[in-house]
Amino acid sequence: MVKKITLIYGDGIGPEVTKQSVRVLDAIAETFNHEFIYERALLGAEAIDATGEALPQQTIDSALSADAVLFGAVGHPKYDNDPNAKVRPEQGILSIRKALQLYANVRPVKAYSNLAHLSPLKPKLLEKVDFIIYRELTGGIYFGEKETATDNSWAKDTCIYTRTEIERITHLAYKAAMTRKGKLTLVDKANVLDSSRLWRKAVQEIAAAYPDVKTDFLFVDNAAMQLILNPSQFDVILTENMFGDILSDEGSVLSGSIGLLPSASIGDKAALFEPIHGSYPQAAGQDIANPIGSILSAALMLDHFGLHTEADVVREAVDWTLINGFVTKDIDPVNFYFTSTVGDLISDYVSGKIPGGVNRTNIEYRKSTII
Repeated sequence: MVKKITLIYGDGIGPEVTKQSVRVLDAIAETFNHEFIYERALLGAEAIDATGEALPQQTIDSALSADAVLFGAVGHPKYDNDPNAKVRPEQGILSIRKALQLYANVRPVKAYSNLAHLSPLKPKLLEKVDFIIYRELTGGIYFGEKETATDNSWAKDTCIYTRTEIERITHLAYKAAMTRKGKLTLVDKANVLDSSRLWRKAVQEIAAAYPDVKTDFLFVDNAAMQLILNPSQFDVILTENMFGDILSDEGSVLSGSIGLLPSASIGDKAALFEPIHGSYPQAAGQDIANPIGSILSAALMLDHFGLHTEADVVREAVDWTLINGFVTKDIDPVNFYFTSTVGDLISDYVSGKIPGGVNRTNIEYRKSTII
């Protein structure tokens, strides 16, 4: 299989973690006889510095002609701390989502038993936590009509959804549920909001086409509580834009490190894959950032290509590094490994160079340890 990938490093730790994902993808290509062709493009602060724009037209053109986009992170202090900046890095990621018409944001959440001590929840609550959130990304209150009174005495934000917007992401979520545990939970506020009642009616109708998937419904306030009280009950969570924004951030703390979590943004003709963490500029260039969120985002991209076996191998390699304690500073601030070392190990595992064990002594030379 030959696939073209638009490669956007972005800002801060973006280049460091994305380069590790590319190494893993190259290992997959060599092991499974594929070819991944990369085309570098600019977005964010690096794009502003080079072109004056957060999202140059050349990047849009590259992304539209590619099979997928692999993205690092966006954001830089020199723009964040300048209230007079007319162009900001974050405008780039919002603009590319719009340009590519990416309407479904997909966020898997998985808890690892050996990292349970990093989570704010008790280890018992984290057992078998493995769910995925499908968040509608281009509609709802974030994109509705907005108005503020001239004297600032009132303001309004309008939440609008069409049946088409609801139906297209609902079908994606049901198809995902069919490949998982066969359960879908719609999160809404149908006891109060007309837009939520439309969501519920549409999902109830579509559910008939997926009889093997159990469908249930939760109001968003209850869902927020259930994510803490009993997160293992969930399989696929489907929800609208604002609720998804909030719940996916809540879910991200379950794993114990934001550096572990991937995401995908899907449209009918394009897809973008990125870790959910920010640019973390304080760590840029130090080789200490966690590359696993980016590497797992690459695994989601492989799934998008239909390369499910290859994606599972990447996830197996990630599990192996975590189980064996080959982790970055965010997970173990005392005995930690470099970004590049974790990338080495995952790539080597994918390539079959670590059949059943590893010479830990050799790795020590590439390890950063605080005593």
